[in-house]
Amino acid sequence: MNTTARLAGFGGALVLLAAGGFAAGHTVGPVSAATGEQHGDMGGEHAGMTAPVDELPGGLASSKDGYTFAVADTTPAPGRFSFTITGPDGKPVTGFEVEHEKKLHLIVVRRDTAGFQHVHPEPAPDGTWSVPLTLPAAGSYRAFADFAPTGGKPMTLGVDLSVAGAYQPATYLPSRTAQVDGYTVELAGELTAGKTSPLTLTVGRGGAPVTDLQPYLAAYGHLVALREGDLAYLHVHPDGAPGDGKTAAGPQVRFAAEVPSAGTYRLFLDFKHGGVVRTAEFTVTTAGAATPQSADGHGH
Repeated sequence: MNTTARLAGFGGALVLLAAGGFAAGHTVGPVSAATGEQHGDMGGEHAGMTAPVDELPGGLASSKDGYTFAVADTTPAPGRFSFTITGPDGKPVTGFEVEHEKKLHLIVVRRDTAGFQHVHPEPAPDGTWSVPLTLPAAGSYRAFADFAPTGGKPMTLGVDLSVAGAYQPATYLPSRTAQVDGYTVELAGELTAGKTSPLTLTVGRGGAPVTDLQPYLAAYGHLVALREGDLAYLHVHPDGAPGDGKTAAGPQVRFAAEVPSAGTYRLFLDFKHGGVVRTAEFTVTTAGAATPQSADGHGH
């Protein structure tokens, strides 16, 4: 999510980094919804330590390589969320590479991994991004901006948001079957620390396999992985691509995964069928240990 995180797309491997420190110009502990107070380490081995930004997993820092995820209001009103990505000159960036049909992917999730949303803001000419967004319940949230500036390397930056009120945390037992809107999605494969292993997600409906998944953002599925505790982030895509002559439109969507750290991870699979994008959620626990390795934390 040196400990590293990397998920591969289109034939690569997924790597979820183990966090070392949790601050690099930005504290990554959860924020109290009532006070906005930052809290400490939620899963790192060395509480209170800092680490160079290059060593942090994706989404654990709000700034990297001179780029900053800048949010004017960290307690956004329901219905609208705006932000800028500022560059090394301190000005809003207006040039971005198109990755999987979008210039920027925005993921928002509460720190207990409830309320997951994957949305795509629209940019204004002045570099301000806006999207209709409502945070569904009280608590501390993490927003992830996944992008690549024109001519630059891909990166994922994160900021904390909050909604005041009585916080009711959610808990999740390990799960490999997800039910969503009448669809059943089965997860097969083990996330074993230190080893590359296949993950296969199989989509069915009414007891029959779904063999006509629709392309969504140039893929038959998108996977976001978040490590419980620090929310180290990865956004990945499956092997193959629609229209490549060899990738079937379901029922199976395949990924390769390499997890260097033991822990519990929440996996969110976006898939499209019948003109609607749905999200299947899973909770997977790994075991074992691995030697830390270096990565940029971005899965594209």
